[in-house]
Amino acid sequence: MKEIKLGDRMVGEGHPTFIIAEMSANHLMDYDRAIEIIRAAKDAGADAVKLQTYTPDTITIDCDKPEFQIEQGTLWDGKNLYQLYKEAYTPWEWQKDLMKEAESLGMLCFSSPFDPTAVDFMEELGMPIYKVASFEITDIPLIRKIARTGKPIIMSTGIATLSDIELALNTCKEEGNRQVILLKCTSAYPAPYEDINLRTIPHMAQTFDCIAGLSDHTMGHAVAVGSVALGANVVEKHLTLSRKDGGADGAFSMEPQEFEEMVYGIRILEQALGKVSYELTEKQKDSCKFSRSLFAVEDIKKGEQITNVNIRSIRPGDGLHPKHYEKVLTMRAARDIERGMPLDFSMLESDK
Repeated sequence: MKEIKLGDRMVGEGHPTFIIAEMSANHLMDYDRAIEIIRAAKDAGADAVKLQTYTPDTITIDCDKPEFQIEQGTLWDGKNLYQLYKEAYTPWEWQKDLMKEAESLGMLCFSSPFDPTAVDFMEELGMPIYKVASFEITDIPLIRKIARTGKPIIMSTGIATLSDIELALNTCKEEGNRQVILLKCTSAYPAPYEDINLRTIPHMAQTFDCIAGLSDHTMGHAVAVGSVALGANVVEKHLTLSRKDGGADGAFSMEPQEFEEMVYGIRILEQALGKVSYELTEKQKDSCKFSRSLFAVEDIKKGEQITNVNIRSIRPGDGLHPKHYEKVLTMRAARDIERGMPLDFSMLESDK
């Protein structure tokens, strides 16, 4: 059974789903709002809050060439990359205090680094986990540096091919780090349901012999809850205080009540998944009272032939098992049988 320790929590088969609230750009450059999101995550039942650690200059350059323009039919069309990241980044000077706030509430706080300086910074803060974002899964030098920290790594696979995933995992293994969790991800914002392909999650876990989960950008919580039924051990969703407040990621983020409903749904599903079992519970055994059995449905005199008119298979289950129906039809009443009596072989005799 695969399991990895994230902070003080064990994650993997047999353990509760590890649920991550992704803050991303939803702080809207307001520190107090960032704190509110962390508290809302706690109230909604999240296990962790995830940040992003970059600046516009560490993730791209300020350039108006066509290659840097966003024109792919996204929420962010009309901006260049630098403008988007200037609006969306989380100030580094906040992150130590945001971690402290999350930790004071009993949650983990970690981040996605987007360049080597971010990894160094995160190490100074003592972040317990590293997240590799979908678009960084091909940045092998960055992954190598992250792996060398020895910390657990969560990787999103939103733009990764099978060979990309294999290369990223092998890079971690080469650095002696096998604490990697893969998240199935569809890099569209919001992501269409028909593009999610949740059945990839168990295949991914088996193919790469790892813990797998979901980084979900769909609207609502049906996909996230469904992923747990298919074996997701980690679920990540964006959280904002209100979508109407806007922001780079607000349109496809969950509001606190929705996040809470998702967590509730996942926890209920975990209980329902249980184990492989054909044994009847005590309540099911009690319910057998209402199953079918053979009853007299007319008064039957001693010596009278049993027929399909005077007996039937009906509820409740106090009489003979219905499997004896054909045999009983070959018998006679050994005594008077009143209508409504459950049949028993002691009141029947063979038809001589």
